Amino acid sequence: MSSSKYILLDRDGVINHDSDDFIKSPDEWLPIAGSLEAIALLNQHGYQVVVMTNQSGIGRGHYSDATLTEIHLKMARLLEAVGGKISHIYYCPHLPDAGCQCRKPKPGMLEQFSKDADVCLTNIYFIGDSLRDLQAAISAGAKPILVKTGNGAATLADNPDLNIPTFENLYDASQFIASGQ
Repeated sequence: MSSSKYILLDRDGVINHDSDDFIKSPDEWLPIAGSLEAIALLNQHGYQVVVMTNQSGIGRGHYSDATLTEIHLKMARLLEAVGGKISHIYYCPHLPDAGCQCRKPKPGMLEQFSKDADVCLTNIYFIGDSLRDLQAAISAGAKPILVKTGNGAATLADNPDLNIPTFENLYDASQFIASGQ
């Protein structure tokens, strides 16, 4: 098993502002205040950051794999400017009814990461803003964290009995993790 430290993140609503119309171009990808600095903080504390994101906009024909790559290159450039880096990005391009194992709330992306990195997910945080993120984390055996950005406030309102760590945003969650909690 690898001794590296990892943090898993959802993308839309956690790192960048989400859109009901999908993020279809690099121009539409806008970071949430403090999110890039949060990733840099995690990196400074020895964590590799891995993104796990549902991207059904590809399956719906809203954008291509190549455009998604361009969006992620913009994210990487902006992160580099503040001293941050994402180690790997996993994404599910399938439609919600495709029956795949990778689309959250199914744990396929997390399980693939666990296999690829040769790590057990038991002590790895997965930070998301939607119930499906939390469900995927729990199914895979990871430690879920909810942020109130993106769909997070609505997720909390719809599920008031969630018994998981909840933070205002990714930066607050990152400070909690970096402090060794």
